[in-house]
Amino acid sequence: MTSILSCAAIRPFLKILSVTALMFGLLLVLAPGQNALAAEQSMQPIQTEQPTQAKQPTQIALQESDANSAQQQEATEELLSEGPTLLIYFENDLFYNEDRYYTNAVQMRLISRDLATLAHNRILPDGLSDLLGDLPMPGSANATRYNLSFGFGQHIYTPKDTDSKELQKDDRPYAGYLYGSFGLHAKQESRLDTLELAIGIVGPSALGEQAQNEVHRFRNIDTAEGWAHQLKDEPTMMLTWTRIWRINSSLGSGAWGMDFLPRFEVSAGTPFTRAGLGGELRIGWNLPQDFGVSLIRPGAGITAPAVPGEEDYQRSKGNGFWDDVSVYVFAGADAKAVAWDTFLDGNAWKNSHSIDKFPLVAELSTGITMHLGRFRIGYTHVYKSLEFHGQEKWHNYGSIHAGYTF
Repeated sequence: MTSILSCAAIRPFLKILSVTALMFGLLLVLAPGQNALAAEQSMQPIQTEQPTQAKQPTQIALQESDANSAQQQEATEELLSEGPTLLIYFENDLFYNEDRYYTNAVQMRLISRDLATLAHNRILPDGLSDLLGDLPMPGSANATRYNLSFGFGQHIYTPKDTDSKELQKDDRPYAGYLYGSFGLHAKQESRLDTLELAIGIVGPSALGEQAQNEVHRFRNIDTAEGWAHQLKDEPTMMLTWTRIWRINSSLGSGAWGMDFLPRFEVSAGTPFTRAGLGGELRIGWNLPQDFGVSLIRPGAGITAPAVPGEEDYQRSKGNGFWDDVSVYVFAGADAKAVAWDTFLDGNAWKNSHSIDKFPLVAELSTGITMHLGRFRIGYTHVYKSLEFHGQEKWHNYGSIHAGYTF
């Protein structure tokens, strides 16, 4: 035990713990908090009583209008009072007794409460918030609510034969990818637009070798021996725009229902430059008002804006046990046209191992998700088509996610 704790390879786990602490620190900033609202109200100037005069009809109308505006503002503040959401993903092929290709990924994402505008978010510095308010973001013209999201994650890729120390020219390269992301989300009841910037690094500094082999040693299984041939250190920057629609259809009376979530995605930069189309069909009890949450992708976990008075909103605020329970199954399909994939094409600016890829890739997925109050958990099975020449078969992996809304 002492030798394990003293090993330098434990550093990636310490880094992950430090980032976890930072994310929970952000929760304190992102949570709306009644104390902050009270403090803001206490800073309002005290209105001194003026000598009364006869009120004219115009004054009375203006006062009634102000009262209505105040009530609307109060209702809006109540609507936006729900706190941030923390989502954690774990994707791995160990669920199918494999250890190859896209072999492991973890991500932690923090999503802000609903915001009336991006400029007035009470999270970022005023100058940056003003800049976001002026940003010509797709979908913002008709949006009724907004969110900010912050993410941190790591992906690991290996060839099929991890016992060999030799360079495997006919298989995909070893690669680790460590990144942080910042997302802007503009939404209306039936549509979500996401603009996400991911900045990270590919190569030894991404700590893929350490993360994989330390877990293997802990589980007393063979370590991967070919990491000496992994991609070289190289910074990455990728901008992704995603649009998801939410199409509802009732299956009958009660809380059973179904919806369909078609989506479109474009990414530019590294590690990916690609475009994709896909969709997800969900059937179950008390379907959540969100735009899907099953896999690591931009826009996952973002809820639709709830409007007080609507049937779905009232149902989500029920007091009965089953009003707080949501269980549904889903099935999805995606197709992507890939112009650049660093994990197959190799380093963009340095010589490295690479392999010829297929320009079109498909994914099929199915799974189950459960919400209980503010907590959610789910599992997704993914079946991915051939990505490169020489790949023997489609790849299977599983994805577990858990989340909590504060």
